[in-house]
Amino acid sequence: MPTTTTTPATTTAPRTGHIGLNVTDLDRSLAFYRDVLGLTLIGEGKEEGRRYAFLGEDGRPTLTLWQQADHGYAATGAGLHHLALEVDTVEQVRAYETALRGHGVEFAHEGIVAHGEGAASGGIFFHDPDGTRLEIYTTSGAEGALAPSGGAPTCGFF
Repeated sequence: MPTTTTTPATTTAPRTGHIGLNVTDLDRSLAFYRDVLGLTLIGEGKEEGRRYAFLGEDGRPTLTLWQQADHGYAATGAGLHHLALEVDTVEQVRAYETALRGHGVEFAHEGIVAHGEGAASGGIFFHDPDGTRLEIYTTSGAEGALAPSGGAPTCGFF
């Protein structure tokens, strides 16, 4: 018997509201996402055993941090593959690269790389303090940049 799929009676698919990350050390992760990446702290819970931080823009959370992990990110586990953050221009990507280097962040690739061979979009690929894979990219401006994974998506293989 064939499987029937029903969809809600809506005209649009749901949008991503915010991303929640489990972290091992809230203070360290908060400093990284707030001070290095520039997200604004909207609210936080400081009660022992229930520590969290909401970060975002204009009072709207885009990233939540939860101090609930007892070990760093595991790339081979199910769940989050990477978190991609979009900016408007390739110059902004370069500015983030400079700021991140100033904080000792190591990159998966040298400089801005294209998302695939011939792609105009591209960015930088790195890890947060718990090893979560992060990307800052723009939709244009990376024409002619190296595509480390050839025709496969660069963001899928770092």
